[in-house]
Amino acid sequence: MAVATLTIDLNNLVENWRALDACSAASVETAAVVKADGYGLDAGRVSAALAKGGVKTFFVAVAEEGIAVRNSVGKEAEIYVFSGCCGDDAALLKNYNLIPLLNSPEQVKEFLPNGQAFGIQLDSGMNRLGMEPAEFASLREQIATAGPKLVMSHLACADEPDHPQNKAQLECFREMTEGLTARRSLSATGGTLLGADYHFDLNRPGVGLYGGEPFSDAKAVVGLSIPVIQTRNVIKGETVGYGANWTATRDSKVATIASGYADGLIRAIGNGNLNLYAGDTPCPLIGRVSMDLITVDVTELDTVPDHLDLLNDIQTVDHLADAAGTIGYEILTSLGARYNRVYKG
Repeated sequence: MAVATLTIDLNNLVENWRALDACSAASVETAAVVKADGYGLDAGRVSAALAKGGVKTFFVAVAEEGIAVRNSVGKEAEIYVFSGCCGDDAALLKNYNLIPLLNSPEQVKEFLPNGQAFGIQLDSGMNRLGMEPAEFASLREQIATAGPKLVMSHLACADEPDHPQNKAQLECFREMTEGLTARRSLSATGGTLLGADYHFDLNRPGVGLYGGEPFSDAKAVVGLSIPVIQTRNVIKGETVGYGANWTATRDSKVATIASGYADGLIRAIGNGNLNLYAGDTPCPLIGRVSMDLITVDVTELDTVPDHLDLLNDIQTVDHLADAAGTIGYEILTSLGARYNRVYKG
């Protein structure tokens, strides 16, 4: 089979959640962010595994994403929608018992009269989603009377522990929410790791669940094994791939493997920035990544295996992200539809 195999370890996913849950006091709930189809790994399967592992609260980006999660976790779990209530969302929110995080005065005025459960999203300094302090102050009494289930904000620089904006946003959030009886949430993965001051009543890790930074102790959740479809001998001085920008400095053996940027392996990871692995043995990725193919220097191998691994316990999505000049989130959510997906656990 000339299709790469993407292995998703749901046991490690749950163990990562438990490890992040252990970072806070027993009184602090640890939820799970499963937006973007569970960071590209199938929101239904991811949510079902996490629910079985103990997660009771989930977050998605838009109402439509909540359908697969609700169908997987049952009626009792709470599912929050970051985008609030937009356009025709009201019926969808009601039918699937989803809780919008209202993020503007307009959403508050439109949604509150219908009597459905809601949360509130505040802007404590990120300037993206959420009501600013003056906007919230003007509606605070009305919102408090209606009884939000959760009041949240989001840290802009939590992956940089010493960044001054973390403390500035913490103080802003405290000032905006002081005296409210609703549960409060400020932290995703990075904030969870910043310590108890940032925990409030609920943490909502995302990328750390899936094995990504800044959770350096995370277990790998995804593995990618790519079939070798041809091996050739390349003479010293010959070039390989588009642009002829890799030149053999010795007589070499080169394997061509069956994945490329159409499978989410960003073109910038090429040209010697990464290895593939035959077991624990690294084999340099050479030349450019093309749409369907990658070339690998396998000269040091006595025997070339049927598959080489790009993602494993040694090389993670964040290594790929560093090579591509991006972040692990983009690698995870770009993993393509052609893979043969195998779920463990």
